[in-house]
Amino acid sequence: MKIKKPIDVVILTKNSEGILRECLTSVYENVPVNRLIVLDAYSTDGTRAIIEEFDRKYGNAVFISMNGNRAQARERGIKEVETEWFMFVDSDVVLCKNWFKKAAKHVGKNVGAIWGLNFDITPNIKSRILLRFLAFLAERCFNLRGGMHDTLIRREALEGIRIPEQLHAYEDAYIINWIKGRGYRVVIGDDLYCIHYRQSHRYTLNEGIKEAVNEIRCGLIYSHIYSYILYYPLLTFNWVLQAIYNVTNSPQKQ
Repeated sequence: MKIKKPIDVVILTKNSEGILRECLTSVYENVPVNRLIVLDAYSTDGTRAIIEEFDRKYGNAVFISMNGNRAQARERGIKEVETEWFMFVDSDVVLCKNWFKKAAKHVGKNVGAIWGLNFDITPNIKSRILLRFLAFLAERCFNLRGGMHDTLIRREALEGIRIPEQLHAYEDAYIINWIKGRGYRVVIGDDLYCIHYRQSHRYTLNEGIKEAVNEIRCGLIYSHIYSYILYYPLLTFNWVLQAIYNVTNSPQKQ
């Protein structure tokens, strides 16, 4: 089964200038983009200027400013999609080479979504054991937590979806479980991935506590929070490694 291309790409942003240019470059180089649909939470940095830069180059960016949480932004993005398949991409990731070409190989009659592995540190690791551990961790967390970092989705699999507005987190898990509930399979593509560059401000103690509280609150409302919490020690270690990597290997400094 072939995908009709190009496809719409939906990105949620807020003050994303740190890695946004590298993110969009990887999208346009590795995905056939019909329209770049950007849902922006009134950024105060250079986010909009970067989007406009790419719109001047490709002429297909749709910039939408809106107040609201991730659940509301995801739902608005879904409503804006016009293509048979579309893609969610986080604004702080860089896609691997040939991402769409690799993802298209996993498309089948009953496939509703294809998810690429999300590496919080570079996948160019010499240790195969560590790479396998990171892949295992990413897959297990996706099965429990969901994720929209780099996800190709069949639009009809989300028809009628209404994401609970209180899900500022776990809205991605809600989307994945909705797709499964419609009878579609969600495939993890082990040959495609993105590199996740978390913004440095998220490593402060206050931001860490705020994010953890939000995760738990939304998790208690919706998801398998108790199973997911068991992975937090491993996730924390992984994020520390990633923070060190980002400081020394940021694309901005190369």
